[in-house]
Amino acid sequence: QVHLVEPGGGLGQAGGSLRLSCAASGSTFSINARGWYGQAPGKQRELVGSITGGGSTSYADTVKGRITISSDNAWNTVYLQMNSLKPDGAAVYFCNAALGRTSGGWKNTWGQGTQVTVSS
Repeated sequence: QVHLVEPGGGLGQAGGSLRLSCAASGSTFSINARGWYGQAPGKQRELVGSITGGGSTSYADTVKGRITISSDNAWNTVYLQMNSLKPDGAAVYFCNAALGRTSGGWKNTWGQGTQVTVSS
C-alpha cells in the first residue's frame, strides 16, 4: 500500500505564490504517475496537473503557465508550485498516486487534501 500525506498550510494572497507538498510512503515502487487535483466548493474534483516517472508533466489548460509540478528523484515528495494566485483558486487540493496493479489496471491513492485559501 501507498500512503500519501499532505502537510497542509495553504494560505496565500491574490497574485502571490504558494507551494504545496505531498510525501509518499509504503510500496512506492508501484507508483506509475502522480498528480494534483483541486476541488472548489460545490464542484467536482478536477485534474490540475500530473508528472510521470520520466519527469514529463502535463497541466490543465486553465492553469498553464501559472503552476509547476515537480518531484524528488525517488518520488517520495511531489510539489505543486502555484504562481499568480487567483481568488477562484481557493479549493481543497489533493495529491494522488496512480498505482499499477498486478491484476491489471490502475488504482488511485489519495492524500487527505489541503485547504488553500486565497486572500484578496
